[in-house]
Amino acid sequence: MKQMSSQEPTLPEGKQATGTVLDAMPAPPCARLLRYRFLSVDRAAKTMRVSFTASSDMLNPAGTIQGGFLTAMLDDVMGSMIVVLTDGEKYPASIDLHARFLRPAKPGALTGEARLAHMTSSLAFTEADLYDEAGELVASAIQTQRLFPIRSKG
Repeated sequence: MKQMSSQEPTLPEGKQATGTVLDAMPAPPCARLLRYRFLSVDRAAKTMRVSFTASSDMLNPAGTIQGGFLTAMLDDVMGSMIVVLTDGEKYPASIDLHARFLRPAKPGALTGEARLAHMTSSLAFTEADLYDEAGELVASAIQTQRLFPIRSKG
């Protein structure tokens, strides 16, 4: 597991300071499982980057990362991008997701890059790519998401 630098604040397991609305939200179990780590958001370009760590627990019989885990990573970067770009006002639920697997992925770091293609008050159309440590594209996805208001607790 990556050692924290002295500049990173101490946060609960699975949490990091992002400078976004994600800071106020608990990390869901799926993000902890995938070792989700926020990298950046570009609000003008409507894009977001996240890193994941694929573990040996995610291997299929061929010794590569099982496609369902890669799909979950793509889904996670697209969904969290919507939460960030709406400043926590909207929560996306997948209506459909089409994934393509372009090359095998091995355990280690993977980087997800999501793009918002179009958003209405109730739907978002997103795209994402997943790259291995060498910068090779391993999987991509397009997704339609239904948007729901995030209800504050209280």
